[in-house]
Amino acid sequence: MRSLLFTLFLGLLSSTVRAESFVVEDIRLEGLQRVSAGTVFEAFPVNVGDQVDSSRLVTASKRLFKSALFNDVQLLRDGNILIVQVVELPTITGIEIDGNKAIQTDMLLDGLKQSGLAEGLVFKRSTLERISLELERQYVAQGRYDAGIETEVVRLPRNRVSLKIHVEEGSIATIEHINIVGNEAFSDDELLKQFQLQTSNFWSWYSSDNKYSREKLSGDLEKLRSYYLDRGYIRFNIESTQVSVSPDKEGVYITVNVTEGDVYSVKDIKMAGNLVLDEAEFTRLYLIKSGDTFSRQLVTYSSDLMSKRLGNDGYTFAKVDGIPKIHDDEKTVDLTFFVEPGKRTYVRRINFTGNEGTKDEVLRREMLQMEGGWASTDKIDAGKNRLNQLGFFKTVNVETPAVPGSDDLIDVNYNVEEQLSGSLNFNIGYAGGSGMILGASVSQNNFFGTGNRMSLGVQKNNTVQSYNFSYLNPYYTIDGVSRGFNLFYRKTDYASLNTVSDYQTNTKGGNVTFGYPISSRQRLSFSVGFANTEMFEGTTVPAEIVDFIDNEGDNFDEYTLGLNWRYNNLNRGLFPTAGTEHKLSADVSVPGSDLTYFKLGYTANYYFPIAEEWALRLRTDLGYGDGFGDLERLPFFKNFRSGGIGSVRGYRSNSLGPKGLPEYAPVSVVQTDADGNVVYETDDLGRPVVDNSAPTVVYKTDEDGAAVLVSNSNQYKPKYETNSDGSVVTAPYYLESERALGGNVLAEASFELIFPLPFIEDRRSVRSVLFFDAGNAFTSECYVPYDADVPTLTKHPYCNEGIDLAEIRLSTGVGLTWITAIGPLTFTYSVPLNEKRGDRTEGFEFSLGQVF
Repeated sequence: MRSLLFTLFLGLLSSTVRAESFVVEDIRLEGLQRVSAGTVFEAFPVNVGDQVDSSRLVTASKRLFKSALFNDVQLLRDGNILIVQVVELPTITGIEIDGNKAIQTDMLLDGLKQSGLAEGLVFKRSTLERISLELERQYVAQGRYDAGIETEVVRLPRNRVSLKIHVEEGSIATIEHINIVGNEAFSDDELLKQFQLQTSNFWSWYSSDNKYSREKLSGDLEKLRSYYLDRGYIRFNIESTQVSVSPDKEGVYITVNVTEGDVYSVKDIKMAGNLVLDEAEFTRLYLIKSGDTFSRQLVTYSSDLMSKRLGNDGYTFAKVDGIPKIHDDEKTVDLTFFVEPGKRTYVRRINFTGNEGTKDEVLRREMLQMEGGWASTDKIDAGKNRLNQLGFFKTVNVETPAVPGSDDLIDVNYNVEEQLSGSLNFNIGYAGGSGMILGASVSQNNFFGTGNRMSLGVQKNNTVQSYNFSYLNPYYTIDGVSRGFNLFYRKTDYASLNTVSDYQTNTKGGNVTFGYPISSRQRLSFSVGFANTEMFEGTTVPAEIVDFIDNEGDNFDEYTLGLNWRYNNLNRGLFPTAGTEHKLSADVSVPGSDLTYFKLGYTANYYFPIAEEWALRLRTDLGYGDGFGDLERLPFFKNFRSGGIGSVRGYRSNSLGPKGLPEYAPVSVVQTDADGNVVYETDDLGRPVVDNSAPTVVYKTDEDGAAVLVSNSNQYKPKYETNSDGSVVTAPYYLESERALGGNVLAEASFELIFPLPFIEDRRSVRSVLFFDAGNAFTSECYVPYDADVPTLTKHPYCNEGIDLAEIRLSTGVGLTWITAIGPLTFTYSVPLNEKRGDRTEGFEFSLGQVF
């Protein structure tokens, strides 16, 4: 029992002390176990040599109780010796919590510790009872009205206790009805659309919007208030809110009583305060005008714009408040924007934290705000955006604390969280006829923390064997001029890849690139390169390739010039959600090269944020190329190709576009009847005539004019098609299926809905999208076949000239990219929407080392 035994004390006092005062010769402590004697003497206001009486001893015992260390205190006297007998409060040696899921154990233990219950502290039952009520209150705030808390105190030897807290969380009560009373201007449905809390609906299993929460209701009421204030109802008021619970504690009924008032318009707007800038600089930022319906949102936005404008001129701590003066008789409002600029602030120091692997100078060279200059909000924010665009960091945060002891100096502190800027990339796939395709490369976008980019790639499979080394210094000069170079060797053999025309090349070369910043968002790059290409015919070579090699040879030296322009205001270098990006490229082989051609390209990306972690992306890729001088068309191995991840998903990589004319042999064509059956010669009884010299296979034509093999194992004598001069008609019998050759025109577009994956806390390294792709490669000039043995072959059967909208391929699906320790891992599941005969489709695709 925690109380002073006054009765015993007075009894002893009457019998022993006899209400007389005495001088304390010594103080003896009894009952101490963990508390030190020094702690007791510090709290006990009586010392040896003091003269005490009953009143002073009562006061002293109360002081000792206030130390909150003892459960009982008794004062006794033995002669002139004062005896202090104490019973210490027990110590908590352990706290065990079970049954909790909605609130984590660590959070509960932190709350208990703040309230005085933790291992090593003294145990007070009153504190435990108070904590139990507080825990129940937390669960009630979550809508768990049937939650219960049970506590158990386990006594242990040596005046210790162990606490066991069992939590019955119960279930969250669902919202059965939300009623708004007093609204006339807007319907219940229109107002309830502003609420996060909703009655049960189809999506409630995922969003949990039908689970009551006090915090969510407070937020919804504020949204309701803002909805009215933004539409001129400046006298709007929420009179009361009632939340009732059903008897079974599983249903919640919410009633909100409102008074709408009238709509008020803006009568007059003026500026006041210390206008350190020209008044026109402020008035042009008005988002609300005289005569407009009052809107608190527009007033707030206007104030924020003015504060930001002041911040750009160094008034970092400026405040602009829009103060309304209400005229109820006229239903109007006068607005006064009161300006408090404060003192112009200057930047003392720019600091960087979190960049453990990236050197400070890499971050500092991206800064537009300079140390010693006045602080500019725009320049400080621009520095944050430029750091985000590097692609080195998951997050970038900036703070501008005031310098202690100064009212006109601030520090600019950028805190970054680094992410993997290097990767070991693998390309993994499977293609019919070529088996497993493997490739590897190592790249580092932040080489040894210098901000330079290095890449070394080695790829070897049944199709490609390549070696590539590139290096880029984005700040070759202090002004931001970049310099990079690239060396490569590539050997290709498409014989085993049944989606691409069969040919082989050996190419080696390199280039040097210089980039020049036009502005903070634009860059112009120039490149000079050389490449030597040696070409070999495959075993089944399209006619286009044979014709090209016959006319141009099989070994080419190319001297190329490149020009690239890029505009970028994306909010992040990796996984952006807002902003635009435009790229224009032009590559031309200069006169003196064995092949003279040019290629133009344009890429655009538009990101539109919808809500937190939701965004839309629009992508466009366009390309055009052609030959000039002695070369009439773009070399076939420079063609644009379409299909696969990063292009039109759902179709195999590079499989779309014009096909090459396969190797063929002219064959005689037999006659067919209306049903497409072969017509044979018959005897007088109508039976097919057997001729031992007749072929065991015959050929008829399909809808495209190509010859199709038909078995004639019985060696019936066929009737052949003849033309007007009586000669047998021939048609091409293709020895191989057609394969993509690509074209000199590219047109692609895609629409993506970026959405957050549920159940994943850190989504900064994961992106999931729903997509719709459209596009193809085209050619402006098809190869014209000529073969005297096949007079019917006058048009390319697998090529259409120009951009044919009917040939645009469409697909839809879902994709996921995850930035792993060895590079980005991409999965897509696609559904082609209009595949045609001859298309190679691919439902599931994955790639390690490519970001879509």
